Amino acid sequence: PAPARRLPRNPRNAPASAPPPRVRTSAHLLGATALLLWLCASAGALAAAPGPLHGARQLVLVTTADWDANQGVAARYERDTDAAAWRQIAAFPVSIGRHGSAWGSGLHPATDVDAGPVKREGDGRSPAGVFALGTAFGYAGQASTGLPYAQMQSDSWCMDVPDSPLYNRIVDAREVGQAAVAGSTEPMRLDLHRQGDPRYRLGLVIEHNADSVPRAGSCIFAHLWRTPGEVTAGCTAMADADMEALLAWLDADQSPRFVLLPQAQRQRLATAWNLPTAHGDAP
Repeated sequence: PAPARRLPRNPRNAPASAPPPRVRTSAHLLGATALLLWLCASAGALAAAPGPLHGARQLVLVTTADWDANQGVAARYERDTDAAAWRQIAAFPVSIGRHGSAWGSGLHPATDVDAGPVKREGDGRSPAGVFALGTAFGYAGQASTGLPYAQMQSDSWCMDVPDSPLYNRIVDAREVGQAAVAGSTEPMRLDLHRQGDPRYRLGLVIEHNADSVPRAGSCIFAHLWRTPGEVTAGCTAMADADMEALLAWLDADQSPRFVLLPQAQRQRLATAWNLPTAHGDAP
């Protein structure tokens, strides 16, 4: 018989062998789905990241000309929702720290802080940024306000001693002991300690340095001035009538916020912080 003809190993007309099918297991599908959901959630969280005024329905906004200005304009605003526009209620003159202002420690993110000065104990500057409002205080037994109110006594002190464990707190010497308030320069009854001084007759706490970091600044208030334009050691001062109207308007249930900024920083942060448009409330 004729010898068998051998076929070439790789004939041109031989069909190419198909690759093995890729098998997608349920584990693969679940992993891909989880990754997609995580990416979507992360993107949504970034897009909806709340600003420092999130939830606030009342706003006190102080604007100054620059970091070294010690005079400014305060304006009261309110809104019904975070998406609503701020409505201006009133505007009035204020004075601040004798050396102007400096970045404080409040509700604003650190990424929004620029190259301006930073608040330190004894620098004579008022803290700039966004802050919660704390307790209202005064000499009388009660006051017309929607904030919590505390009557100050002859033994009430605000601790401005950086090394004290009570730093940046209002305390009663009868409770903590006279030794604990030694060195403080902030008696809360100025009228009794400084010949009838009326500046703390009415005021409120601005919650700068709520964590009481030593030397970061303490005892920051809004309070009265004795004469128009009188500068402060780091607080915000105003006329009696403006303080009375402010306290009567403020309502703790409306999550009020206090903002102090020089004009340039206000313009830079207007969108990120959802600040009101300036209409006669800037120097």
